Amino acid sequence: MGGEVGAGDPAALALYVHWPFCKSKCPYCDFNSHVREAVEHETWAAALVAEVGRVARQTPGKTLTSIFFGGGTPSLMAPATVEAVIGAAARAWRFAPDIEITLEANPTSVEAGKLRDFAAAGVNRASLGVQSLAEGDLRFLGRQHSAAEALAAVEVARRTFPRVSFDLIYARPGQTVEGWLAELGQALAFGPDHLSVYQLTIEEGTAFHAAVRRGDWALPDEEVQDSLYEATQEALTAAGLPAYEVSNHARPGEESRHNLTYWRYGDYAGIGPGAHGRLSRADGTALATAAFRKPETWLDHVRTAGDGTETQHELDAATRLDEAAMMGLRLTEGVPVARLERIGGAPFHTLIAPRRLERLIAGGFLTLENGTLTATARGRAVLNTLLGELLA
Repeated sequence: MGGEVGAGDPAALALYVHWPFCKSKCPYCDFNSHVREAVEHETWAAALVAEVGRVARQTPGKTLTSIFFGGGTPSLMAPATVEAVIGAAARAWRFAPDIEITLEANPTSVEAGKLRDFAAAGVNRASLGVQSLAEGDLRFLGRQHSAAEALAAVEVARRTFPRVSFDLIYARPGQTVEGWLAELGQALAFGPDHLSVYQLTIEEGTAFHAAVRRGDWALPDEEVQDSLYEATQEALTAAGLPAYEVSNHARPGEESRHNLTYWRYGDYAGIGPGAHGRLSRADGTALATAAFRKPETWLDHVRTAGDGTETQHELDAATRLDEAAMMGLRLTEGVPVARLERIGGAPFHTLIAPRRLERLIAGGFLTLENGTLTATARGRAVLNTLLGELLA
């Protein structure tokens, strides 16, 4: 997969920009997204640019390896806002020669029509929230685009950006392995370089959570979910897009550099409502930051106090070790023992109980080879349980 992006290089930094607004709230979504009738784009552009400047003062001398516009629905942003944020970042930090600048977009015809403007603003990678290619399931998922619109948007994006990814959701009610493989076949017909394929989960506080509690519908049973997962892995690997992370597949070299920074536990700054950051410091300590979640509250604090940060606290070595292991084991490449030792400040055998580690290796859930701790395919399929056992 090439050299690490961000991890281990104290000069590297990734920037996450959160746009909190959506046209409507998807019933499965528990992200920090809000529906507003009107947005003052110039006001929001000014606030985001101001936050870039503030974070830059916290991170002098850094090289920016990626920018990710997430949400919410970033394709609802004015392209001028995107251009202003990228311009401010270019003034604030040195850009890596291969900097990756991603924008998440909904594949409605209106938003697809703005993709060329986003490319002109400096975006070089698009991530499209397709989610399904079945009309009935798109309506079930609360999506505002049709399958035809989604396919057309993927075509436009591929002509517009050098790199394109799109998302799909599986394990939907009533879904069969045969139907899902046919849908994956449609997606693969585009020759994608990157696919994010998520299993539908029911998050507390969402409309889907309430519907399932009422008994309106149910997810496929565990056996079907396992079969759908295995079919996904086999089909995408055969198509040249092996999993490099639990839910992400790519041709070699086309992995999301921005997300690799998270999974490799590199430094990243977050601006915009609800955005999080992890920033290491020269003395070996690290800060965790979180912005105000409500858009109006965040905007008010940026405008009046010059800072949208709600909380900022130092991360102790034990917390950082847990986070680095949790993130690194999501990757098929695993996590280098040297990284865990550097973060934990002690030899590996003192950081994770040897008996616990040996039991998980013997069970076929982990490997420890060539200085790298890796979750096997079996381990990644039950990752949350695995992490609970390993880090208890």
